[in-house]
Amino acid sequence: CAIMVLHFKKKVGIDMLYISTRGKSDMVSASHAIASGLASDGGLFVPKELPHLSATEIQAMADAPYSSRALTVLSRFLTDFSEAELKACISKAYSKESFGVEIAPLHKVKNNVDVLELWHGPTSAFKDMALQILPLFLTKAVAKTGEEKKLVILVATSGDTGKAALAGFANVPGTEVIVFYPDQGVSQMQKLQMITQAGVNVHVVAVKGNFDDAQTGVKILFGDKDLAAQLVQNGLAFSSANSINWGRLVPQIVYYFSAYVDAMKTGRIKFGDKINFSVPTGNFGDILAGYFAKLMGLPVNKFICASNSNNVLSDFINTGTYNKNRPFRKTASPSMDILVSSNLERLLFEVTDHDGVQVSKWMEELREKGQYNVSKPIQDRILTDFFGTWVDEIETRETIGDVFNNYGYVMDPHSAVAYRALEKYRLLTSDDRYSIVLSTASPFKFSNVVLNSIAPDVKLADDNPFNAIKLLSEKGQIEAPAPLVALEKLPLLHNDVIEKNGLKAEIAKILEL
Repeated sequence: CAIMVLHFKKKVGIDMLYISTRGKSDMVSASHAIASGLASDGGLFVPKELPHLSATEIQAMADAPYSSRALTVLSRFLTDFSEAELKACISKAYSKESFGVEIAPLHKVKNNVDVLELWHGPTSAFKDMALQILPLFLTKAVAKTGEEKKLVILVATSGDTGKAALAGFANVPGTEVIVFYPDQGVSQMQKLQMITQAGVNVHVVAVKGNFDDAQTGVKILFGDKDLAAQLVQNGLAFSSANSINWGRLVPQIVYYFSAYVDAMKTGRIKFGDKINFSVPTGNFGDILAGYFAKLMGLPVNKFICASNSNNVLSDFINTGTYNKNRPFRKTASPSMDILVSSNLERLLFEVTDHDGVQVSKWMEELREKGQYNVSKPIQDRILTDFFGTWVDEIETRETIGDVFNNYGYVMDPHSAVAYRALEKYRLLTSDDRYSIVLSTASPFKFSNVVLNSIAPDVKLADDNPFNAIKLLSEKGQIEAPAPLVALEKLPLLHNDVIEKNGLKAEIAKILEL
């Protein structure tokens, strides 16, 4: 059917259109891209052309609150949303009630390293930065596209996305949200956050397998034509809250600009100084948002792509070969336990100058053979902006302990991976410039691991995460987030466990198809 592209003229005078990374779908509006989640050809939506922010516009963010910074960035991408609509979404999403006083603060660790804390939202993970605003975008996008079906939000999670999506979409009219998570692949706290989630429209299901099994299953559901027909007959349509949805990724661009101007305000850098960002990376969405910020004009030298023992991404950056045919390892940083990184497709589309045919070939090779190879010129282009390295389990725990003992700062395992990756980058390149480490989760979501790392002499009587939270708060001299503490007294509401090939049947049961 034809898609109506709404034209709301902004001061930049450009209407942003979106195309698929596979190159076989029509150009669509931002609203359609957000409402659909995935392009009809199986690709991911990206802007046809990225907007640019001038030096003056970036510097002006320094004296503005986070909400104004968000408006500056988001208004360039969501051009079929009015300024009033964007302001309303931003105000509600990033309220003091949800994020406290500071939404995405920088914390100084040492002279040339700051940590960007992205976990001050309601679920104590960086996914809140996007998933508090995505439901608001989606509600307005559905109205703009004239979609009258109830949206079924499908989510595969490696830990944090699930809870953030559940919290964001709980009781949102016109939606059902279904989260699939690997049964043994998330932390105790992450699991408790999901299975205690209340809401008339929320469903949480464990999958016997790893995150890639859940993510692959969800992608298959999106491409199932028979299932799509059943949904239409029942007045339903699929959408996504994973980072394959452009509406999930675009809010993450904001905090790269915000971090940079905050570093300017504190005198850590002068405008124009190129800095490094070290990002704990699994599905490649978080680091990709930073790359888009750089393409928009943010002065960045390198993005350190920090992998854990599931080092498929760092291997790809360093060899040009993406190969998922390797052992899947469960680690202390479970949100990065991923072997198929969906958002890498968006990067490949950019570095091939929007060659959808080539990207489609690589994705087909990945599906059929589990691997693909890019040419040396493409790899060199990626290496211009990215440095890939990985951190094992021993190093992760050592880093948590070292940073606490040397600087008094408590970080979670994912943040520790990024911190150690930055140290490795500096050792190998002698680049000691000012850098920002992205901290993606509260240490209290992984209290047992963090406590053992900063206080190995403390012995827990059991693996009860709430006992670990209390001890970590004492040893680390930091306050635990109230929502995590409150989980101890909440009822367990979701206990379904299915085989990894059972997602379609489970969907049919939940939706009564």
